[in-house]
Amino acid sequence: MEPLTTTYPLKYSVPKARVFVVFLSMVLCTAILCLLQLRFFKPKIKDFYSFEVKDSRGRTISLEKYRGKATLVVNVASYCQHTDKNYIALQELHREFGPSHFTVLAFPCNQFGESEPSSSQEIESFAKGNYGVTFPVFHKIKILGSEAEPAFKFLIDSSKKEPRWNFWKYLVSPEGKVVKFWRPEEPIESIKPEVASLIRQIIMKKREDL
Repeated sequence: MEPLTTTYPLKYSVPKARVFVVFLSMVLCTAILCLLQLRFFKPKIKDFYSFEVKDSRGRTISLEKYRGKATLVVNVASYCQHTDKNYIALQELHREFGPSHFTVLAFPCNQFGESEPSSSQEIESFAKGNYGVTFPVFHKIKILGSEAEPAFKFLIDSSKKEPRWNFWKYLVSPEGKVVKFWRPEEPIESIKPEVASLIRQIIMKKREDL
């Protein structure tokens, strides 16, 4: 008579093998999904022109419209010891180099000596009426603290220089990167060569692309 044999180990090994295969498949699928996510869903690297801001009337404006230009971003104020000199210099700069390849972008702020107490529309009227500015004057913003305007915060983080007073100036490249900054007391003559250099690069690139 043949001895009895047991098949119990076989019954248990088959489900274990199936579980292992399913587990391995899940791991492989997860790995593939992660790779696809890294490949196709990389977070977009921010530059200055990727932000949105508000104009003096509170309408949302994409800074993308200024991409390809050199821009001088300034925190302005109407009642400051630097107001006259800077507004005159900024308009001179805008008239000389703009508007095709360069523009000044003015952002009013009341955090420095409370020297910009008016509403955004009043500020724009003041700048146009007294200094004939033809560059954009945006909605009044905050630069310091947790409520800081993200676009301006980008300038500060990129340059590692936070404005200490009104009329700090940040020169932004056509690609949206901060090139240089100036304090309010620095003369316009120190800014012109940097702006002119960026504009030459823009013109040369356009010629190469033709």
